[in-house]
Amino acid sequence: MHDFYILEMDAGEYAYGVCGVFCEQCAIGNGRIKDLASELHRLIRDINTVDGPKIDAFDFDEFQDGLTWFTGSYGCPTCLKIEKPWCAVMKCEKAKELGNCLLCDEFSECPHNEYQRTRYAYLLEHHERVKEIGLERCFAEEREKARKGTLLHDIRKY
Repeated sequence: MHDFYILEMDAGEYAYGVCGVFCEQCAIGNGRIKDLASELHRLIRDINTVDGPKIDAFDFDEFQDGLTWFTGSYGCPTCLKIEKPWCAVMKCEKAKELGNCLLCDEFSECPHNEYQRTRYAYLLEHHERVKEIGLERCFAEEREKARKGTLLHDIRKY
């Protein structure tokens, strides 16, 4: 598995942020960017070693260096791996205690997760869904959406 906060539940493991964002819907958080960069790096390496005409307008070595950076350095640091949390959620004692803001009765009014509620407005729906069916089932639904192609950058507000 890739780097992100993992919650072990009866039905498996889920990657998510403490704020309630489902990391498996993020191309960084689910490792898809690293995987694609690795594959492209391999293909470019193969193309660059083939004898034949070189493309003067394109620097394969520089491009490969960029892909190497993506495969080795680019990824979500995860909420819990940040040494000095900048996020108000990670400074909240109740969030630390509960492990996920979606479990908090004060979620819809909490000043600690205002940024997340604004940027990821669907989290209010997730909070209600967690009250109805529980965190594990809500995450299972979000995993299914991710499997079908839902990505955070398509559904969040910028």
